[in-house]
Amino acid sequence: MSDAPTDRNRLDEEASPYLRQHADNPVHWQPWDEQAREAAKERDVPIFLSVGYAACHWCHVMEEESFEDEEVAELLNEHFVPVKVDREERPDVDRVYQTICQQVTRRGGWPLSVWLTPEGKPFYVGTYFPKEPRRGMPAFPDLLEDISESWNDPEQRGEMENRAEQWTQAVRGELESVPEAAEEPPAGVLSSAAQAALRAADREHGGFGTNGPKFPQPARVELLLRAYERTGREQSRKVAVETLDAMASGGMYDHVGGGFHRYATDREWVVPHFEKMLYDNATLPLVYLHGYQVTGDRRYADVVEGTLAFLDRELRHPEGAFYSTLDARSETHASRLDEGEDPEAEEGAFYTWTPGEVRETLEDDLTADLFVDRYGVDRPNFEGTRVLTVERSYEDLAEEYDLTAEGVESHLDGAERELLEAREDRPRPRRDEKVLAGWNGLAISALAEAGLVLDERYAEWGAEALAFLREHLWDAEDAHLSRRFKDEEVAIDGYLEDYAFLARGALDLYGATGDVEYLSFALDLVRAIRERFWDADGRTLYFTRAGGEQLVARPQETRDQSTPSSLGVALEVLLALDHFVPHERYGEVVEATLQTHGNVVEGNPLEHTTLALVADAHESGPLEVTVAADGLPEDWRTAIGERYLPGRVLAPRPSTEEGLADWLDALALDEPGPIWADRDAEDSQPTAYVCRAFTCSPPQTDVQEALDWVGKLGPADDGEV
Repeated sequence: MSDAPTDRNRLDEEASPYLRQHADNPVHWQPWDEQAREAAKERDVPIFLSVGYAACHWCHVMEEESFEDEEVAELLNEHFVPVKVDREERPDVDRVYQTICQQVTRRGGWPLSVWLTPEGKPFYVGTYFPKEPRRGMPAFPDLLEDISESWNDPEQRGEMENRAEQWTQAVRGELESVPEAAEEPPAGVLSSAAQAALRAADREHGGFGTNGPKFPQPARVELLLRAYERTGREQSRKVAVETLDAMASGGMYDHVGGGFHRYATDREWVVPHFEKMLYDNATLPLVYLHGYQVTGDRRYADVVEGTLAFLDRELRHPEGAFYSTLDARSETHASRLDEGEDPEAEEGAFYTWTPGEVRETLEDDLTADLFVDRYGVDRPNFEGTRVLTVERSYEDLAEEYDLTAEGVESHLDGAERELLEAREDRPRPRRDEKVLAGWNGLAISALAEAGLVLDERYAEWGAEALAFLREHLWDAEDAHLSRRFKDEEVAIDGYLEDYAFLARGALDLYGATGDVEYLSFALDLVRAIRERFWDADGRTLYFTRAGGEQLVARPQETRDQSTPSSLGVALEVLLALDHFVPHERYGEVVEATLQTHGNVVEGNPLEHTTLALVADAHESGPLEVTVAADGLPEDWRTAIGERYLPGRVLAPRPSTEEGLADWLDALALDEPGPIWADRDAEDSQPTAYVCRAFTCSPPQTDVQEALDWVGKLGPADDGEV
């Protein structure tokens, strides 16, 4: 072999923590770039593509078993060009090859293992492969040898290349092509989607589906809450509440430190996969806030506050933005090691407890007894330790221990603080310190809503995060958003999710604070969305920008994944902003895109929940709540924050035309959009205008009377939900 760049591992040149974790492997890993693909062409060997992320447990396992093994590395280096991709940095690459994995194997996930022609066309695919054959899975070294031998056999090589062409066409058909457009945008999808969610609900254990693993599905819970608000039918509310309760009581929620793990491995929500992702801890607080508004159950607000405290404590950059993930694994802490035993990295070690550890930390015996009974610590459920799950209520414990429920809660609050402090002495999970624009946009939306519902300080956190992103990732001159910041390095063109999630965060922050600067930024972002991602001929928005890197397919993201559909969120923001700048005709983009995907959404609304919610908002008209005031009074903020107003566009404006003129100058607008026009304050008092579908309330100077108009203007009951 020549002294080419592929004769060495190049990942030490990368900023991604996940890629750098593999920089010491004997595998000659290459980043995803043209240099690697050209090397494959020159050597006439396939590309072995491995996609993962820093917090991925099975990615670590495959690395330890195979990628750190000299013999396996020799096979990879001699017969392939090995390429490693961080799926958090390159969701487009992941989306393309994850799609073919799901089509071929009916499953997906990480690590994703794909063998490609030098042109990037896939011909063999899977996820984790063990070093030794196990449970019907081939041994990874054997697989490498078989694929290499087949590639070098002319007859089998031809079959592989034919398969690569077929699979590539299948990926393009799934991701890139657009369906035949419906004559009208979808109608009545809230009802059909909610009915599908009810059919899929696990009424025994909460959530959706009656098998493990259980993933959080915040969009589905939001769908049911909206259906309940629309119809008042109790079943939708019950299923939403059952799901919220199951997630908050089970092991997916960190009862000591706050925040949610990625998912539960079982139907009962007991044992999680222990990684913590920024996007889960942004989207889940939002739906818990809405659950709190609907039910008044203070426990949901506590979950939000615990989760946001976790973000502040463990994922917050010193300048205000948020890091990406915490690993699932950490080293065994000293209390669990025999004398002279070396610690090993193990999943969940940071989060689980034994009765002895609890009692050693909590000196008060009553407090320790209450904590052990509350969370079942004396009944191991994970490798001899306990993943904390709520087993007994405050009321039940109060009766047994002759206390009040408030007294029990006080003891347990103190216990959790002491255990959190003690846990800080344990070896910590690794943190991936990438700052991603889109994921931060999701967090900003949650913080903005929490600023309205709970405490204004959360909106201040959101403002600090947005300021960081604008300073480091936004190029105002070119209206260009980069995706990733890490160690002062900015890289990767933003995807649709980055622009859309951040635009929604900025719009939500404007609503919560009344600062027009955030509205201006949201408008800058959606203008860039229209310019870079909108395909007027195909009448759709693509995930990657026009003129960007050409993959074997240009994906669209219509389905909700672990994050909301970027296409759905983009349409949601475009629909809302159309009321501010109707001359920019964003409503036409929304309508055309909904027509393009209308048949798909109507055919399977539950897999397209975010799009279904946008279709419902388009059909019923977003709920406009315009408030003309020079600063939102505290009682108004409280009243609006207490009320569940799905699809709400909160549009503060100055109280006078003169003040509004200054805002229009700041936005470079000649005249106000209908959401602001002719909506001055009455008698110099804060005044609300509540509107939906071209019908508005009279000016209201009493906030409760204004909110009472929501029901009068709401869409008609659209079916049995």
